[in-house]
Amino acid sequence: MSFSLSLDSSSLLDAHGWDSGWAADFAPYAAQGLIPGRVVRVDRGQCDVATAEGIVRADTAFVTPHDPLRVVCTGDWAAVDPEGVSDPRYVRACLPRRTAFARSTSSKRSEGQILAANVDHAVITVSLAVELDLGRIERFLALAWESGAQPTVVLSKADLVPDPVGLSYLVEDVETVAPGVQVLPVSSTTGEGLDVLSATVAGGTTVLLGVSGAGKSTLANVLVGQDVMTVQAARDIDGKGRHTTTTRNLFVLPGGGVLIDTPGLRGVGLWDAETGVGQVFSEIEELAAECRFPDCAHEAEPGCAVLAAIDDGTLPVRRLESFRKLLRENQRLVAKTDARLRNEIRKDWKRKGDAGRAAGEFKRSGRLR
Repeated sequence: MSFSLSLDSSSLLDAHGWDSGWAADFAPYAAQGLIPGRVVRVDRGQCDVATAEGIVRADTAFVTPHDPLRVVCTGDWAAVDPEGVSDPRYVRACLPRRTAFARSTSSKRSEGQILAANVDHAVITVSLAVELDLGRIERFLALAWESGAQPTVVLSKADLVPDPVGLSYLVEDVETVAPGVQVLPVSSTTGEGLDVLSATVAGGTTVLLGVSGAGKSTLANVLVGQDVMTVQAARDIDGKGRHTTTTRNLFVLPGGGVLIDTPGLRGVGLWDAETGVGQVFSEIEELAAECRFPDCAHEAEPGCAVLAAIDDGTLPVRRLESFRKLLRENQRLVAKTDARLRNEIRKDWKRKGDAGRAAGEFKRSGRLR
């Protein structure tokens, strides 16, 4: 049995993002008689897959590797058994991902977790019902840039900030930590900003990210045009939600493109995101290129352009501290699985310790040992 599919023969696959590139990648599986589909939901070893014949249920037993970053995920393109071949039907393979949004788990085992696959846009949803956490926004942005997606920061519940001047200040605050990123205040109550957001996510695949209570499910319902997600009110005391979304779900948008809604994230741990961190703090990276020494740590070195920017007020101290914190966290995480890097870190600690002891000795005795 063989299966062939042209872009004109399946509007359902087209609506889920199928294109000539995916068709070319799928060709070897088509020769085996498998059919293509996009994973729209994963749940306990089973997944729902959008195929040319509709949404089918398939088992993932054949594609469950030990690496948690390679398990079947919402947004994956899969090769599935055709109808009548087996019961249950199985996902036999997944196509190589173009992008992948991953974070470290909250466990102490430092494992990665894949949240969404083949994503073009990452909408980071931040509620204005609570005080802005700029550090958390920076974390989300680092993961988004690292994934290969284009991030957008949506400030939800903008109707709770009735003062236009106050709202503009909040937008400016977020823009300072999101260089090169659109920051958009929206309100599902008044409709503010929704037309711009709809245009932003039209075409491609968008993932909604944020903590519980940020308003992701409400935005998903508005963007999809129907109540596809259950919504509950956030707690008045702290604005936190109740995890109404428990799985990652993919929906087709009426204006084109697809949307992946995700459960609220309690933790936003980095996962091998050094490039993403550098992009979030691009102004520091640019300043670092002007430092006298190429390996400048921006701590006390002479000719440090980063410290000079701190002194003249053009770079906020909070930004440098956050940059250092995220780099250290990412380095520690990577070092747990990279013996060479662990050794380099130990040598760096020893070098700094020796330098500190030498400086202390010089301060006490006036001479170097």
